[in-house]
Amino acid sequence: MEEIARNKSFGGTQVRCKHFSTTVICEMTFSVFLPEQLSTGADVKLPVIYWLSGLTCTDENFVQKAGVQKLASDLGIIIVSPDTSPRGEGVPDDKNGAYDLGLGAGFYLNATEEPWKKHYQMYDYVVEELPALVKRKFPIDDKRQSIMGHSMGGHGAITIALKNPENYRSVSAFAPIVSPMNCPWGQKAFKNYLGEDESTWAQYDSVELMKRSMRPIPMLIDQGSADEFLEEQLKPLLLVEAASGKGYPLSFNQREGYDHSYFFISSFIEKHLHFHAGILTTVV
Repeated sequence: MEEIARNKSFGGTQVRCKHFSTTVICEMTFSVFLPEQLSTGADVKLPVIYWLSGLTCTDENFVQKAGVQKLASDLGIIIVSPDTSPRGEGVPDDKNGAYDLGLGAGFYLNATEEPWKKHYQMYDYVVEELPALVKRKFPIDDKRQSIMGHSMGGHGAITIALKNPENYRSVSAFAPIVSPMNCPWGQKAFKNYLGEDESTWAQYDSVELMKRSMRPIPMLIDQGSADEFLEEQLKPLLLVEAASGKGYPLSFNQREGYDHSYFFISSFIEKHLHFHAGILTTVV
């Protein structure tokens, strides 16, 4: 692992790193925010939240736009932000340069179809390789970790949490794609990455996973009412309905007048951090 940037922020440190991933078979970047108390040399391990970004983003969008560092430093929480897809020479992209497939659009799944399957193993990267790497390099308490994301990253955060509830204390999302099987973004991605058999798509569909969930963890979703993708792509009420049928602990907030942008995320990111912190700092 190589450190490629370091910036002091609210007493803590924002670090950007790169490494060669043996999971997605290319060089990957990720960002880590380290709270102020680590700069004092304190010998402690801190809770961690993984943030998954949406279509077209890199690891830097959230770091630069969400305004998360001050409160994360005050709360003593490490935040890890990976990239959204493999990148580099030899990594396939959509032949027409579409934003919703290929580079910047990994959908946090393990592709099974050519030409994607060699590199597009983002599920394993986020669930296995990246946490193991950051645990070796940073003072992370992996018994106290949560996950959150936005849009495609909200899809990733929720599906990963539902499939691995033993790994995460809580999960939250801003404007998540909750049922990729039933929206154009998801159908395009799943058909290309996973093939024509829709029974395999359900492995990465939050609504279908919710119906089969056996071990609930607290979940928080915020959705803007003025989101241009709300009706066609996001459809959050499908997940709310499935959670209600299961008695799943999902809190859903519709925020009037907010859209899909980082203006929306930055408006409510503190509520999400407090949500996770209240759970991560509780002794179990």
